[in-house]
Amino acid sequence: MKVESYLFFNGHCAEAVAFYEKAIDAKTIFRITFKESPDPLPPDMVPSNWGDKIMHTTFSVGDTMVMASDSCGPESIDFKGFSLSLSVKTEQEADRYFAALSEGGDVTMPLGKTFWSPRFGMLKDKFGIAWMVGIVSEECPG
Repeated sequence: MKVESYLFFNGHCAEAVAFYEKAIDAKTIFRITFKESPDPLPPDMVPSNWGDKIMHTTFSVGDTMVMASDSCGPESIDFKGFSLSLSVKTEQEADRYFAALSEGGDVTMPLGKTFWSPRFGMLKDKFGIAWMVGIVSEECPG
C-alpha cells in the first residue's frame, strides 16, 4: 500500500505542472483534458469552456508520483493542513529548488540550519501549495 498526493488547481493545473517541471525537474507521465475523455461527462460537471483543462495528470518529482487535476468542485481551492516535503542531498540543490519554488510565492521560513537539517526552509508557492525543502541528515533521515 502507498499514499500519494492529489492536487486540485481549479483551472491552473497545466500552468502549475509546467512550473514544477521548470522549478523542480518534474516530469509529466500522463495527461488528459476534459475534452479528451473517452466517456461523456455528466451534464454540468465542468464549465462548458473547460475542454482544454486538465481532467487528470500524473507527474514525477524524483522517485515520487504526484497526481493533479483542474477541480470540478468549489470555485476556490484552499490548500491548508498539509505540506509537500522535498528532500535533497546538497545545499546547492536546496538553494536551487527553494528559490525556484518560491518564485511568485511566499517564504514562510527562510532556508537555514536547523537541529535536524543543515539546510531547511518552508514556503508557499504561487499556487498556494506549501513546501518544505531540506537536506536529509543521518540524524533525521526523513
